[in-house]
Amino acid sequence: SDRLCCVLNLTIRTDNVKLLCVLLFQLARIQTDSVAATLKELYSDVHLEIGENHSRGTCTGIGEKSLFTKELENALEKNEVDLVVHSLKDLPTTLPPGFTIGAVLKRENPHDAVVLHPKHKGKTLETLSEHSVIGTSSLRRAAQLKKRFPTWTSKILYLSKDSRGNLNTRLKKLDEKDDFAAIILAAAGLRRMGWENRISQILMPEDCMYAVGQGALAVEVRARDEDLLEMVSVLHDHDTVLRCIAERAFLRRLEGGCSVPVAVHTELKDSQLYLTGAVYSLDGSDSLKETMQTSITATGKVTKRVQRVGVTASKISGEAQDRAERLGTDLANLLLSKGAKEILTVARQLNDAR
Repeated sequence: SDRLCCVLNLTIRTDNVKLLCVLLFQLARIQTDSVAATLKELYSDVHLEIGENHSRGTCTGIGEKSLFTKELENALEKNEVDLVVHSLKDLPTTLPPGFTIGAVLKRENPHDAVVLHPKHKGKTLETLSEHSVIGTSSLRRAAQLKKRFPTWTSKILYLSKDSRGNLNTRLKKLDEKDDFAAIILAAAGLRRMGWENRISQILMPEDCMYAVGQGALAVEVRARDEDLLEMVSVLHDHDTVLRCIAERAFLRRLEGGCSVPVAVHTELKDSQLYLTGAVYSLDGSDSLKETMQTSITATGKVTKRVQRVGVTASKISGEAQDRAERLGTDLANLLLSKGAKEILTVARQLNDAR
C-alpha cells in the first residue's frame, strides 16, 4: 500500500513527551517530524523524544470502513499510542467510535503533478507523443485525464502492484525503465520530500481536480482524551479545516472512496467558500460536475467539542464549520439528483471486476 501513516506515541508527564514513529516510508517520517517540530515550537517546556518502529501496518483509503489495522486500533485504545499522523486523504469520512481528527494542518499544494521520464525533460502532457504511456494508480486521475485527453484512451495505464509503493521506488522505476513516459503523483508529497525539481507540470482543476483532503496532514487522537485534543488543536489551520470539512462532507454523502472516481476543488476567498465536485465513469466518458458556494462570516466559537465528518476543531467557529459541512452535503445532493449514484455504482462494479 502507498498509504502514509505514522504513529506518535506521547507519554505526557510534566516536562517530557515521547514520540514513537511507526515508519512506513520516508515521506511518513518527514510528515511526522514536521508535526513534532511544530509541537516543540508551541510547547517549548515539553521535551519530545522521537523513536522509530519499522512495523508495516497499513491504512485504508478515504471513505472506506476500516481506519487502521487491528494492531493500531488496539494501540490507540490501550493508550500505547496517542497520536497518529496521516495524509488526510487516506482517512475515511466516518471514523471508528472513540477516535477523532484533532488537528488538520495547513494544506500544501493539493494539486497533482506530472513527473516525466528524464528523456522527456521540458515537455508537458500536451506535447508528449500520442503513443506515450502515462502511469497512475488513481482511478480519479485516470478518469479525468481520459476525459481531458480523449485520444489517450489507450495510453493512461494503472501502475501495476509492483510499481506502487513509496515515492523513492516510483521515481527510480520511472527513471531506470522505459515503461512510462510520465507518472502522475501528488505535488504535496514531492515537495515535502524536497523533489520539487522533478515536477514538470502542475495539473490545474480544468485538467485534473484533486482528491478529498489531498495535501493536508491530519493528527488522529482518542476522542475522550481532552488534554491531547487541547494540545493538538493549536495545529488546526482555519482555511484548511473549512475546505476539508466541505470536501469530506461531499464524499461522505456520495458514499464514495478510492474505488470510484470522485474529485474536488475548493477555494476560500473574500469570506466565500467555493466547492467544485465531480464524479466520473472509469473511462471518463460519463461525468457530472457542479460548483456551489456559501458565506463563511461567522465569528462565534464552538462551546463544546463536536465532530464534523470526523474532525474536532473547537477553536474554529462552529457556525462556519456547519456551513462548510452543509455546502458539501448540498453539492453532493445536487449531483445525486442528476444521476451521480448511477455513475458511481457502475464505476464501482467495473473496478471490482478488474
